[in-house]
Amino acid sequence: MIDMSLPWWGWVLMGAGLAFFLLLIIVSIRRNHGVKRSLFASPYTLWMIIFTILPVVLIGYYAFTDTNGAFTLNNFRNFWDSNYESNKVIMQAMGEAGAAYVSRGTVNVDTLVYSLWMAFKCTVICLLLGYPAALFMADRNMKLGPTLVVLFIIPMWMNFLLRTIAWMSLLEDSGLINTLLKWLGFSGVQLMYNSNAVLLGMVYNFLPFMVFPIYTVLNKMDFRLSEAAADLGCNSYQTLYKVIMPLSVPGVISGITMVFMPSVTTFFIPRMLGGGNTMMFGDLIESKFLVEGNWNVGSALSLIMMVLILISLSILRKADPNGEGGGIA
Repeated sequence: MIDMSLPWWGWVLMGAGLAFFLLLIIVSIRRNHGVKRSLFASPYTLWMIIFTILPVVLIGYYAFTDTNGAFTLNNFRNFWDSNYESNKVIMQAMGEAGAAYVSRGTVNVDTLVYSLWMAFKCTVICLLLGYPAALFMADRNMKLGPTLVVLFIIPMWMNFLLRTIAWMSLLEDSGLINTLLKWLGFSGVQLMYNSNAVLLGMVYNFLPFMVFPIYTVLNKMDFRLSEAAADLGCNSYQTLYKVIMPLSVPGVISGITMVFMPSVTTFFIPRMLGGGNTMMFGDLIESKFLVEGNWNVGSALSLIMMVLILISLSILRKADPNGEGGGIA
């Protein structure tokens, strides 16, 4: 059984956070000689401390400790060498003679590289599909623009799991697509349980997160800029490349961020559409926590992923320092 109880310092940290929160309220009231509207945001601050900051601290604690609570870096060695634990047992049991049976495992690193590659492909496809869709939706002369917005929003009202499972009924051997192919006289094709099925599910689920940030920026754009470009002799393609696309960069950066990050860490889509034949980093982390019960290694892998995400965010945000990319409208 896994000991889920908080360490003593966890309770101390929670108590210190609550005391600090109450102190901020008292100081704010005394400084402002009464209750200001900004004080009503304090419950959200407390929420962030308890349900965001503290869990991250706990992940850091488990990542740098072993099952006995002692400080160790072995959890990170398990990332670089997936056979580290088994090799350690062999060396302890056989000594130097066990060196012949020791081999470095790269499963964890390979899984991360595969996840980054799949997330990259998903992001590129979403961008290629989402940018034209956002252009049509934001075009003031397109009467179907509002309809397209609704069509993108409606699937998001459905549960994420149901949307993914729905694709199984389309892609499986006895699904709608193969049934239609056989009815037309063609032989069935293997659409499920491969990387292409996983990629299709990722694109379908994350495409709206690319479309709406770009749509938000384009919708806010002053349409008179396009008219001015036309008056200066630009055709529609020149206006697109020289005016619209440069001004939509913040939305593109925001869309890339909102698609790439969840794509790297997704685990349900590969499990259902990949059928266990593909494993992404999110599946690996889930396996460490729920299957192996190794919270320490799982926390170390989670911490590595968080660091990579923070690095990616810092790089992407340099192109949109003011956060003008918007979000889902």
